[in-house]
Amino acid sequence: MTLKCGIVGLPNVGKSTLFNALTASQAAAAANYPFCTIEPNTGITVVPDDRLEQLATIAGSGKIIPAYIEFVDIAGLVKGASKGEGLGNKFLSHIREVDAILHVLRCFEDDDITHVHGAIDPLHDAEIIETELILADLESVERRLAATQKRVKTGDKTLNAELDLLQAVYQLLSSGKPARDLIGKGYDKGEISRLQLLTAKPVLYVCNVLEQEACSGNEFTNNIADKTKKEQAESIIISSKIEAEIANLTSVQEKIEFLDSIGLAETGLSKIIKASYNLLNLQSFFTVGPKEVHAWTFKIGTFAPEAAGIIHTDFEKGFIRAEVISYNDYISCKGEVRAKETGKMRLEGKEYRVQDGDIVHFRFNL
Repeated sequence: MTLKCGIVGLPNVGKSTLFNALTASQAAAAANYPFCTIEPNTGITVVPDDRLEQLATIAGSGKIIPAYIEFVDIAGLVKGASKGEGLGNKFLSHIREVDAILHVLRCFEDDDITHVHGAIDPLHDAEIIETELILADLESVERRLAATQKRVKTGDKTLNAELDLLQAVYQLLSSGKPARDLIGKGYDKGEISRLQLLTAKPVLYVCNVLEQEACSGNEFTNNIADKTKKEQAESIIISSKIEAEIANLTSVQEKIEFLDSIGLAETGLSKIIKASYNLLNLQSFFTVGPKEVHAWTFKIGTFAPEAAGIIHTDFEKGFIRAEVISYNDYISCKGEVRAKETGKMRLEGKEYRVQDGDIVHFRFNL
């Protein structure tokens, strides 16, 4: 499975510059005017994972196949987007197709870059975007609610549970709160997700700052951190300009030296991917052999047969068992042979939940 993240925000907050850096491309025009990105630009980038190199070295693997993350640069939303302002309807439809929303907020002053509302206020910017998403969802729920009520009145009792859910969501949206706030309050994530609402999607707030503030942040980022703490959400600080500079460096060593020179431990890309995986409860397991080392993305709590199905549906259908070695055991034993000899390889059945870093060989029979 490939994680798909939509990059959203008001015009001129640094979205397209960030997208270009994250995907090491110039596919998105980074011009200083609204709607420079009219069609969503999509880029695929590797999920950084140091474990792959170590596994490949030990196994003598011919190649490494990492996990990937897909970024979609969605053109800048504006106030009134839910009513079609600024090509809003088209942009909102693109957001429906992503797994998570990366909400880029401008947290820097720069007289050379205009702000669509004339003043730098990321809290207000965040409120504008969320309000537009709530209004769009409210319109969608109103339509579904009317149709469901009509069918229930005709005697279709199978829709009572859906009607209750729609009414609860409608009340929440009407109060100005996102649909995801209903999760855990009598309704689970699956029920809410099936409604395909914009505000049900998890959000990561990305605070875009000047280069000199990438380590420390500023008053704007502190305000966003306070907001996300109240919402039990998450925010990270990046500088899209720094990311653009890093993207132009060719060697890993150059990137390490550059980060060290400015006091950063990791790139913004790495921070975004880690936070996005955490946001969606995602982890990685590995298949290892002389031909290749392959990283596979799965949701926390996935059972072994489902994990096998991520590789191929036939693996899930004919699942017999999984031969599992934890990453740490594989490294300490320097490979599969010693892990078997020391009893570190386990045979797991259908009830086993795959763990992050597991090296797995699936046995199946068609």
